[in-house]
Amino acid sequence: MSNLSQDFDNHTKFVPAFHFVAFPLLFFPTLFFLYRAVTAFSIDNLMMALFAVAALIVMFLARLFPLGVQDRVIKLEETLRMQELFPDDLKARIGELSTAQFVGLRFASDEELADLTRKVLDGGLDDRKSVKQAVKNWRADNVRI
Repeated sequence: MSNLSQDFDNHTKFVPAFHFVAFPLLFFPTLFFLYRAVTAFSIDNLMMALFAVAALIVMFLARLFPLGVQDRVIKLEETLRMQELFPDDLKARIGELSTAQFVGLRFASDEELADLTRKVLDGGLDDRKSVKQAVKNWRADNVRI
């Protein structure tokens, strides 16, 4: 992502080599191997299909594991930011936020973070998408995985 302005509509990150090269190169042969395992059953075809499915699973996990670690880091970073910015009554409630809510709140500017967090804690916004959509002054995150 470039350092241009970022908002809800353009904040997602696509890695062309992952999303547009590696995924199709694994997905379409997997479909073919599954097709062959069903229409021309043999142990060889079954093993190829199982191997292809395993490779596809590994590919998804190779993407999901770093995203999980990233979410944990975001939770830590935002907790530290909130400890610095929040009044005492709101600091005491930081532990009530879910990881998904932390992920959404990371895009809120310092000026709106406390009010938006109160709205989240009062039950108005539960998931990361709704929290991100509620951000008015977007704080870009250009170093995501």
